[in-house]
Amino acid sequence: MIRLRQVALVASDLEPVVADICEAFDLTICYRDPGVGEFGLHNALMVIGDQFLEVVSPTTDGTTGGRLIEKRNGDGGYMAIYEVDDLDRRISLLGEHDVRIVWAGDFPTIRGRHLHPRDVGGALVSIDQPAPQGSWTWAGPDWQPHQSSVVAGIAGVTVAAIDPEAMATRWRDLELDTAVRFVEAGPRGEGIDEVDLVAADRSRVGEQHALCGVTFRLV
Repeated sequence: MIRLRQVALVASDLEPVVADICEAFDLTICYRDPGVGEFGLHNALMVIGDQFLEVVSPTTDGTTGGRLIEKRNGDGGYMAIYEVDDLDRRISLLGEHDVRIVWAGDFPTIRGRHLHPRDVGGALVSIDQPAPQGSWTWAGPDWQPHQSSVVAGIAGVTVAAIDPEAMATRWRDLELDTAVRFVEAGPRGEGIDEVDLVAADRSRVGEQHALCGVTFRLV
């Protein structure tokens, strides 16, 4: 099993972006994870159904998030985080394809691996196996599934690529081609440029919102 469980954006200024997202989609912050301090970041998470939208922002120089802001000339998509139920098999597969792991975490309630963006392409991808399945430690101890008046879930992401076909093939070979599509990169280069959200109010399907350097589309 693999499913898109969390999408992370990176912003130079956290609070205004989070406020704009919460207002646009009738969301509230469910958790601020002190653990991201390990990466020189602070964050806020919002629950959408049983998935999560996260915004991170650098708190120090020299972070991966900060470098991405500089590279893409502004805020934008940062991570695609997948829930899996066969992490060890996937780790072996990634090794067969020479994918480097840039961070590994093994905790009682979740295990995760961050994959080197250069070895995957287009985004920092994480594969995470919670225990029990369906729980999500990264969102704190008190989160509950929640459907707002505007959005009910995260349908997928769009990744801009210099060679979309080649990147799609790479993700497929790595068994990561879930809830993602690839399009030709524009002036900002490669990265997550769009996030599709499931509209709770079906009359709003097709709406688009430009926030944090990405286009949110209600589907």
